[in-house]
Amino acid sequence: MDDVRQLVVAGAAAPWEGVEGQEQQRLGVTNACGLARNFVAVGIEVVVADVLTPETCDLYRHELPGCLIVHMTVSFPEALRRAASRKVWLTDDEFRMLHEADAANPPAADHRLQVDGLDVQSQTKKLERLWVG
Repeated sequence: MDDVRQLVVAGAAAPWEGVEGQEQQRLGVTNACGLARNFVAVGIEVVVADVLTPETCDLYRHELPGCLIVHMTVSFPEALRRAASRKVWLTDDEFRMLHEADAANPPAADHRLQVDGLDVQSQTKKLERLWVG
C-alpha cells in the first residue's frame, strides 16, 4: 500500500492529516483493490499489506468481497526494533500514535496474528495456513 499511496507526490497527505489525508487513504485502498481485482481476474492471487483501521477494513471488504483479512500485531518495543531496520517515513510521535490507535480500536479482521518473535518465514507459514484453511 505504501507504493500506491506514494504515487501522490504534490499535495500528499498522511491519513492523520485531516480530511485530505483521510480521502487519500480511502483512494489508496480503492486503487489497491482495483489492482487486486485485475490480477485476480487473470488467476493471480494477491496479498495487500496495509496498516488497517476499522474504516479501511470495511472498505477492503466492500471493494474485495470474500477477501481474507488478517490483522498482524506486534508489541511496541518489537515494532520499534523492526522499524529501525527500514527507511524512516514517520516521526516518532506518528509511529507511536499509529501503534496506540491500532491497539485501542482494532479492525474487524477474520484473524489476528501476534508476530512478536516470528521471523519472516514463520510469519509467512502462519499466513499460508490461514489462507489455505
